[in-house]
Amino acid sequence: MELRDLQMFVAVAEEGGLTAAARRLHMSQPALSQTISRFERQLGVKLLARSNTGAQVTQAGATLLGEARAVLARHDMALRTMTRYTRRGHGVLRIGIPLELPPGLLDPALADLARVHPDTRVQARHLSTADQRAALQAEELDVGFLRERPTGAQFDAQLVVREPLGVLVAARRADRLAGPDGIALDALAGLHWVGFPRSSSPLWYDEVAGILRGHGIDLGPRAPEGQVLIPDVKLAAVADGRAFALAPPDWQRLLPDHVTWSPLVGHPLVRRTWAVWPAEATRGDLGRFIAALEGPGST
Repeated sequence: MELRDLQMFVAVAEEGGLTAAARRLHMSQPALSQTISRFERQLGVKLLARSNTGAQVTQAGATLLGEARAVLARHDMALRTMTRYTRRGHGVLRIGIPLELPPGLLDPALADLARVHPDTRVQARHLSTADQRAALQAEELDVGFLRERPTGAQFDAQLVVREPLGVLVAARRADRLAGPDGIALDALAGLHWVGFPRSSSPLWYDEVAGILRGHGIDLGPRAPEGQVLIPDVKLAAVADGRAFALAPPDWQRLLPDHVTWSPLVGHPLVRRTWAVWPAEATRGDLGRFIAALEGPGST
């Protein structure tokens, strides 16, 4: 009997069905079903009564459920206790964050983490997507928020937010460009894009650049590698009326009178952010943090 088997069984019992439990465990429903069936064969008892409406614990399952919860609780307690003696960041949840992240996205997850794992401290670092990926591979981060979903089996990922991007332009330009629904991307063809360095997020850069080129927009000079596209850089670049920058609706910056934000007609550019963590991670505080990130922004 493995701890993972108990965790899966408890998830199905608490969620009342395999589909919901698979989402909670971040795995496929067929894989979960096969594991539960193998677990029942190993024990020689039927733990769940399955139907079209879900899964209910049997009498034997109810007995095991209480024991499994106790075992898992003791396991989590042992891990929390031992993190005080380790030296590789355990007891500290290390989070990578891009420069622009929607306000309030992390607050509920961090509050839930503090309630359930009060001994876990959080360390946040502002890093580009490329730097976060490198830090995750070097085991210097426990979870990152990336603009690209990594491929391969090394990392797991969960989409946490989609942001339809708008544009920052000089106010005098916006008066001529904007219609009732915002600014059409084609209308920006006379301006150049104030972009971020490609090395910071290659796939996202290529997606943006391809869409802009498809609408006849001049990409302008490439941003120097290593440059961080902070708010002050964006505002200074668009102020003279010859350029535009991209920004989400809830951009956390008070705009000067000579710069304005406008939505793009049809939302042609949507920025996605994934929470990314090592596929083999087993820490309870990390799992709790990831689960608490699920919300309206991920749909």
